[in-house]
Amino acid sequence: MSPPGAAMMTGVVAEVVNQWAVITIVLSGFALVTGVFFIRRGNREAHMRAMLVASALATVFLVLYLTRLGLGYEKKYIGPYRVGYFSLLISHVILAAANLPLALLALWNAWKGLQAAGNLGNIDAPAARPFFQRHRMWVRWTVPVWLYVAVTGWIIYLILDRYGKVMNG
Repeated sequence: MSPPGAAMMTGVVAEVVNQWAVITIVLSGFALVTGVFFIRRGNREAHMRAMLVASALATVFLVLYLTRLGLGYEKKYIGPYRVGYFSLLISHVILAAANLPLALLALWNAWKGLQAAGNLGNIDAPAARPFFQRHRMWVRWTVPVWLYVAVTGWIIYLILDRYGKVMNG
C-alpha cells in the first residue's frame, strides 16, 4: 500500500515533468529554426551546433514525455470541436512517429559525411559528398515534419491546458 499523499506527490512530479517536456520541445523548435537559418547563411559550424542542440533537446523531451506517461499523467480532451482536435492530434502522433527515423537518418548521414570529410571545411570532398547529399535529401522532409510536430505539440498542450482533464493513472 502506498503512503498517504503518494498519489498527490506523483501527480505533482508528473506535472513538473510535463512542464519541462514542453520547455525542452519549445527550445528544440527554436534551435531547429536557428540551425536552418545558419545553414542558409552558409555557417556550417553554427548550423551543426544548433542542430545538435535541437536533437539533444528533442531527446530530453522524449525521455521526459515517456517518464510522464510512466507516472500515469494523462489529460483527456473534454472540450468542443472534437473532430478538429482529434484530427490535429492524429496527424501530430503519426508525424511524430515518422520524425524520429527521419531525424536519425539525417543525423547519421551528416555524421558519416563529417567523418569522411575530416572537417566542415572539406564537405565537398569526394568521399563526403554522397553522405551530405543524402543528408540534404532527408532534411527536406525532416525539417517540415519536425516543425509541424513541434508546433502542433505546442497547440495540443495549450488546448489541453484549457480543455483537458487530468486522468488518474
